[in-house]
Amino acid sequence: MDGASMDHSAKMKKSSGKKKVAVVGGGLVGALSASFFAKRGFDVAVFESRDDIRCAKVVKGRSINLALSHRGRQALKHIGIEEKIVSMGIPMHARMIHSLNGKCSPIPYGRKGQYILSVGRTNLNKELLTAVEAYPNTELNFSHKLLDWSPETGTMTFHGLDGAEKEIQADLVVGCDGAFSATRKQFLRRSRFDYSQTYIPHGYIELSMPPRNGEFAMEPNFLHIWPRNTFMMIALPNLDKTFTCTLFMRFEEFEKIITGDELIAFFQKNFPDSIQLIGVDALKRDFFKLPAQAMVWVKCSPYHVSDRCVLMGDAAHAMVPFYGQGMNAGFEDCLVFNEIMDQFNEDFAAVLPEYSRVRVPDDHAMCELAMYNYIEMRSHVNSRYFLFRKYLDGALHFIMPKTIIPLYTMITFTRTRYHEAVIQWQWQNKVITRGLWIFGTMSIAGGTYLLIKHCPKMPPVTVEQLWNRVSGLKWLRT
Repeated sequence: MDGASMDHSAKMKKSSGKKKVAVVGGGLVGALSASFFAKRGFDVAVFESRDDIRCAKVVKGRSINLALSHRGRQALKHIGIEEKIVSMGIPMHARMIHSLNGKCSPIPYGRKGQYILSVGRTNLNKELLTAVEAYPNTELNFSHKLLDWSPETGTMTFHGLDGAEKEIQADLVVGCDGAFSATRKQFLRRSRFDYSQTYIPHGYIELSMPPRNGEFAMEPNFLHIWPRNTFMMIALPNLDKTFTCTLFMRFEEFEKIITGDELIAFFQKNFPDSIQLIGVDALKRDFFKLPAQAMVWVKCSPYHVSDRCVLMGDAAHAMVPFYGQGMNAGFEDCLVFNEIMDQFNEDFAAVLPEYSRVRVPDDHAMCELAMYNYIEMRSHVNSRYFLFRKYLDGALHFIMPKTIIPLYTMITFTRTRYHEAVIQWQWQNKVITRGLWIFGTMSIAGGTYLLIKHCPKMPPVTVEQLWNRVSGLKWLRT
């Protein structure tokens, strides 16, 4: 054990003697969850299979940029680091749509002043680990891989830093170890546990857009999107004035691009304005550096086993990245669990079942929405009707702020429960669509009636007869 770990062990001896919580996974959600438990006074031990990323020269793992929004910020606020993390992010006020002809059109995310933040995963993880370390009742254990654990006793077996197996006893095991969670494997051995894992047919490759003359190559306060109906590219700004570009496309389309010339021809056809911004050599280097990476979504239920273990973050609900809510949903898991702890006076036997009851429908709804938003980002944003509805919904929200709330606003800028936001959205969509149909039908009927009334060659017709004829048209009802 290194000096830092010895220091943590010494800290643990000074703790209050409360129950011990073992957090498996020192990523974003694991580190945040550990801070929540430590703040409540529990003895907290974090076990991470990787080395300490704060000391590593190269950090392995996913690098898709993160979009921090209201739910995540509320969780960070609870442990007192919201302002620090916000200062490390870049505000994005709107989507910037890049058409084939090079025209750029912004689509605001919400009202004036509402924005999401582009934040780097690695820097955020480092800050969260440092925040955990500040509590005297915490212990950080790196290079510890979970082999197995017992739901009956809470005994956990790790493959330690020295290569030997190590047993740890905990009153509560918190699984925050990602989509391929080792903690969740014990759940799969039990009856009445539902689990599904789905790989989508699309993968992604990341590219880097360097600064130009020391400044951002594009306007920085936007999430840039090149929507091409069946695939798309996005770009998020970084503090070093670069953009991280991510190309999402079906695997078979990636496999068709074998040579550098084929790659450039593909970009000239689909993203012509980006070639000069990225650079031909850099584009070829980044594209062929790694094969396209897969994206998986995971749904399971319940999120707990008796009063011994609970799942949070991707271990409970891995989702595709297209709504920017994966991290925010994981952070909100910590916040919701903490609120339920208040409600049930830290009684794990009552808290864990309630957490599953409350959180499962919300996270399942968000997983579905994340897939829906991929279609919206790559295709719907090209539709005039989509843009019309976007502005109409915004106008109605301005007039009736408590009655009509755009779905994106509910998800991104409020803590409305995810599944309740979906229900509200479906109701609103039905009401607005029906209103547009009635308005359109009446406009056609009124216009036709005036035309007939002022045209002497046409036979007279009553409003009732006209309405019956117009409302009988099938295309108006579809």
